[in-house]
Amino acid sequence: MPDITPALVGQLRAMTGAGLMNCKKALDETKGDLQAAVDLLRKQGVAAAIKKADRAANEGLVGQAVLNGRVGVVIEVNCETDFVARNDSFKAFVGELAAKVAENPAADVEPDRVAAIARMGENIQIRRHQRLEVQGEGLVAAYIHTGGKIGVLVEVGATRPATSASEEFKRLVRDITLQIAAASPTGISRDDISPALVDKEKEIISQSDAVKNKPAQAVAKIIEGKLNKFFEGACLLEQGFIKDPEVKVQAYIGSIAKQLGDDITVRRFVRYQVGEAL
Repeated sequence: MPDITPALVGQLRAMTGAGLMNCKKALDETKGDLQAAVDLLRKQGVAAAIKKADRAANEGLVGQAVLNGRVGVVIEVNCETDFVARNDSFKAFVGELAAKVAENPAADVEPDRVAAIARMGENIQIRRHQRLEVQGEGLVAAYIHTGGKIGVLVEVGATRPATSASEEFKRLVRDITLQIAAASPTGISRDDISPALVDKEKEIISQSDAVKNKPAQAVAKIIEGKLNKFFEGACLLEQGFIKDPEVKVQAYIGSIAKQLGDDITVRRFVRYQVGEAL
């Protein structure tokens, strides 16, 4: 059994927002199993849903490059210290890598990495990147948030060239990148949420204090209601729009589609956060 150290208790608290005593007790009950302790605290109703519970302690930046709204790249590059991550030279290096991969998906960036290590004196790793290219009508857009710690890349599709060229559509795509950065959806719709994740959510709800000593019919309604709440957070289209939380993202997209007389769909997105577990 792992030692239940103050550091482990602190890590659980950071992951869940639960109180120190609750975290210590949960780790005692789960014999130091961090993920099991997260689940236990959620069942007890003292922790919120955790999307990316285990975090890797890496510094670095997320960078992006977009070419003519047709091709986009988001990339995470790690270094050893926040001092280097905040350095203008490192920021420029990350941007150059993104641009190079946007221009050529088969580009060899290893020599760039080796040269950067020699120049900056730290171990530098190109952790991951993804490149999106529009198929048909639509746009690719990117957004970097919180000083390069979060990056978003999204492809939004349309059917008419006039839509892709319109300022209303460009504003919509930009708003969607902001939504994804701020609200961190797991997928676009319910179809994108893995059955295993939904089953785990059902299990946690069914064992929570909210359903204790309730009749079966009430339990079913509680589970349904809480699952709908889960999907409202996990699914981009079901989230409240950040600029007007009373309006769902799906409805906002629909209003712009109606205005432009076109079908508009969010085709895919990528959201990177520095140091998150893969």
